Amino acid sequence: MSNRRNFLKASGLVMAGGILAPHIMAANAEQSAGLSGQLTEHKLPPLPYAYDALEPYINRRIMELHHSKHHAGYVKGLNKAEKELAKARATGDFGLIQYWSRKAAFNGGGHFLHSMFWKVMAPAGKGGGGKPKGELLKMIERDFGSFEAFKAQFSAAAKAVEGSGWGLLHYRPQDDRLIVLQAENQQKLSPWGSTPVMGIDVWEHAYYLQYENKRAAYIEAWWNIVNWEQVWKNILALRK
Repeated sequence: MSNRRNFLKASGLVMAGGILAPHIMAANAEQSAGLSGQLTEHKLPPLPYAYDALEPYINRRIMELHHSKHHAGYVKGLNKAEKELAKARATGDFGLIQYWSRKAAFNGGGHFLHSMFWKVMAPAGKGGGGKPKGELLKMIERDFGSFEAFKAQFSAAAKAVEGSGWGLLHYRPQDDRLIVLQAENQQKLSPWGSTPVMGIDVWEHAYYLQYENKRAAYIEAWWNIVNWEQVWKNILALRK
């Protein structure tokens, strides 16, 4: 009963003097549920390693705050935005459509990119660092000339992100190519037709407690924990 009442409140069907007549309430509830559609309850994924596993390159405190506070905040924001958009569909009130659409894009981008970010890192010497091998190395050399040229372009792009954002390696299925891109915040400058397969978060919360304002030093250290095996898996998943 409490769930039903909560739904009615969310849908604007509870009046000041009490609940609407049962037959009206049931009809409106059924209609609203059909209009709003189904929702996903997004959840914070666990890290694939301990908070201190990436030291000395990223310390425990940064990882703990980054994952349990910042990423968790994006998950919460995405769920909220999608629920508000569902409510708008159910009630037909789209007065805040622009606001909640932006919130869904920002928080959805944050959730996706961070979920990828944790996986494309691994403890140094235990899956993280070094150079890519095999087909991934050949692909990088084909598309960028050499691994060194790719690393230089990626690092430069990450350093040059204005304000907060990401340096990203995308895979573009239409021509089977890897391309380096930037994202401001978590969704701006993102093109259609390609998907991130590797990225470095250059928001200050990702490095400031350890590197202060030295973004370049953080980026250089980050190469020691890149999980190339996971990057290749991300590409293969998109190729399929």
